[in-house]
Amino acid sequence: MKPEQRLNELGITLESPPEPVANYQPAVQTGNLLFISGQSCIVNNLARFNGKVGRELTLEEGYQAARLAAVNCLSIIKDVLGSLERVQKVVKLFGIVNSAPGFNEQPRVINGASDLMVQVFGEAGAHARTAVGTNELPDNLPVEVEMIIEVKA
Repeated sequence: MKPEQRLNELGITLESPPEPVANYQPAVQTGNLLFISGQSCIVNNLARFNGKVGRELTLEEGYQAARLAAVNCLSIIKDVLGSLERVQKVVKLFGIVNSAPGFNEQPRVINGASDLMVQVFGEAGAHARTAVGTNELPDNLPVEVEMIIEVKA
């Protein structure tokens, strides 16, 4: 099944990619690799979630925030490549969680992004990954997710 059909089955519509909030490109391609800049849970220029996971947000809310960040990554990929069918492989996913002191379930939060990649791309969505916690993220956002994608020749 095609990635965009899978998104449709999941009830996900890709909106226009979020505008960069600073001096960077949303994505940069070099050779057959596409590097997606860190994205968060911004929808229509508004944060859907704010705060630290483990204090203002539950693990489940953090998971949903990571999933939305991954949806934003997909929007950028589609914008740059024209179609998600050009994705050969999700190579690496890097997730950062704005964590309350003592919160140590960052991998379970970032599963929100990882699970979506496997749902959309199947085996090609299985990837290497890093999930870390931090004491702050810009604008008190709960997560940031970046990706490296291999593009079909």
